[in-house]
Amino acid sequence: MLRRTFTKLSLLACIGTFTLAGCGGSSTDTELTNPDIAQDTTNAFSKNTDQELVFSAIPDTAGSELTEKFDKVAEYLSAELGVTVRYQPSPDYGASVEAFTNGDIHFAWFGGLTGVQAMQAVPGSAAIVQGEADPMYYSYFIAHTDSELPEWNGEDGQPFPDAMGGMSFTFGSEKSTSGRLMPEFFIRENTDQSPAEFFDGEPGFSGSHDNTVSQVNSGAYMVGAVNYKVYTRMSEAGEAPNAYIVWKTPYYADYNLTARGDLDETFGEGSMKKLQEVLVALDDPALLSAFDRDNLIEATNGEFQGIVDVAESLGFLE
Repeated sequence: MLRRTFTKLSLLACIGTFTLAGCGGSSTDTELTNPDIAQDTTNAFSKNTDQELVFSAIPDTAGSELTEKFDKVAEYLSAELGVTVRYQPSPDYGASVEAFTNGDIHFAWFGGLTGVQAMQAVPGSAAIVQGEADPMYYSYFIAHTDSELPEWNGEDGQPFPDAMGGMSFTFGSEKSTSGRLMPEFFIRENTDQSPAEFFDGEPGFSGSHDNTVSQVNSGAYMVGAVNYKVYTRMSEAGEAPNAYIVWKTPYYADYNLTARGDLDETFGEGSMKKLQEVLVALDDPALLSAFDRDNLIEATNGEFQGIVDVAESLGFLE
């Protein structure tokens, strides 16, 4: 079943490489639609100007640094939009989707999976921006030096390392796209086994990407799946001397900023478009570091159809 799903999803895409970014056909019944976004921003953020515009982000790295960085993004948005913008930290991935669904926040920086969960929960919601790298995202499988696994050769398409079988293994958050959903998909695709069957029993869940790197580096787990950006940053900082890359996944679409479908109704027609424009115009590296991106570009819901298909095939979506 998973191999048939992968055949439909991992087509030679428009850009000429294997991807799950939604260029091919869908293997499931759920189709993400691209809502009509009002283009005229004349009346953007002209209603309920005394109401706070609140946003959040999935906590894909641990610590208070994320809050400090997004507080500065809130200050920037407040000045550009003319309304008070506040960042609301989220304790975990699921809580960020719940806050979005309940209307406690108006937009959020999500991963691919949490983003489509949010889009499905609130009609009319739209992925409006993403990092330039996000349509072509990927994960690393990393291993402790004691594993003696062959190191990744640095090229796309290296065969899946079956020698990982029987070793201890950890994902990141249970609802992470790059730390759980897509790694699990590729494990099943390449081994015809569940992670628990292929590795040494039930996998761990570190809770965040930096925790995954730290736990593999310490030897608490021999192998782990992690967001490539976090591993690269920690490795370059000398924080992962005992953890190295053994496999790079195929590409897939991942992070995005999704806004609630009622944003224009709440703050004035054109507010969603204005928010998109202000974020795409963001060029301060210090502010972009909150997203761990060099720049932001426009996004559409349809780019994440591949994530919907995989999530449904694995039972991650209702």
